[in-house]
Amino acid sequence: MDRDTSRRVAAEFLGTFWLVFGGCGAAVLAAAFPHLGIGFLGVALAFGFTVLTMAYAVGHISGGHFNPAVTIGLWAAGRCANKHVLPYIVSQVIAAIAASALLYVIASGQPGFVPGGFAANGYGELSPGHYSVVACFLTELVMTFFFLVIITGTTSKGAAVGFAGIPIGLALTLIHLVSIPVTNTSVNPARSTGPALFAGGPYIAQLWLFWLAPILGALIAGTLARWVFEHEPQA
Repeated sequence: MDRDTSRRVAAEFLGTFWLVFGGCGAAVLAAAFPHLGIGFLGVALAFGFTVLTMAYAVGHISGGHFNPAVTIGLWAAGRCANKHVLPYIVSQVIAAIAASALLYVIASGQPGFVPGGFAANGYGELSPGHYSVVACFLTELVMTFFFLVIITGTTSKGAAVGFAGIPIGLALTLIHLVSIPVTNTSVNPARSTGPALFAGGPYIAQLWLFWLAPILGALIAGTLARWVFEHEPQA
């Protein structure tokens, strides 16, 4: 792996780690805390802030994907070189698992800790609102589609330079505000994989949806972006 690729992979690891640790950490450690719980709004803001902060911290190195669906969507849009796709995705998944492991160690330091869903995603009985598999699939597909539309649009030629991290972070916040009751919000296969490994078998068995739906939504958006937005291909 050359130095440029190594730097990119490291940036994706750091960004994804922060997204999972910060976002899921807000859900696991703070959202249900007696009398001081931050609720759905707090968790939604936490996820948005993680992307916003890391977009500016390391986005200039790797593009700031922090999400396998974003990587695949940007590849479909001609914004991510073939050679970066697999290294990015591997780094993102490892980072999500590492962040979830650290979060588990911290959370288990509280007396009486019970993992429960551990901020994992689910449908049916594992959906926060017990939404059906079809409802959850459509939610993840549509939310990821619009997330990629916003990402490709705000980073296209002609868009305001240097401000893309703000609408992207706000978009992820809005996505969580809408979809936490439905799927606990994924739109990110790596984010789903890490917590599921600690939440247990039923959540692991449902991971297929949180890989398939976001990737499909991202592919549709990325393909559309080739036509809608002008851009310069990423080397």
